Amino acid sequence: MKSLADLEAIRQKTFNKVNLRNESKDDTRIVVGMATCGIAAGARPVMQAFVEEINKRNLSDVYVSQTGCVGLCKYEPIVEVYAAGKEKVTYIKVSPEKVAKIVSEHIVNGKVVDEYTIGAVEK
Repeated sequence: MKSLADLEAIRQKTFNKVNLRNESKDDTRIVVGMATCGIAAGARPVMQAFVEEINKRNLSDVYVSQTGCVGLCKYEPIVEVYAAGKEKVTYIKVSPEKVAKIVSEHIVNGKVVDEYTIGAVEK
């Protein structure tokens, strides 16, 4: 970084990655519940694990973001996956150890990890 223009370019690039409105309709969004209940249950390490796994795999069409309370505190940490043209998938009691499997099977290969979903609890 040698000038103010370089700094502005870095700021704009980062803003575009974070700004959800700039995502294309084909992108996948991973949303981690980061309200007080989620954080207390371990959502910070889960979110960090998703960011690291996405970066490690160099998945440019996948975004990780956070949200407030999802309303299912007893199932925290909660992660919701929004993929283009598919129903939202809600993963519950997510730990950093489960992240690699979710990314590998669901995000990369399109196969929902059923045993980690809220649907598995409701059965």
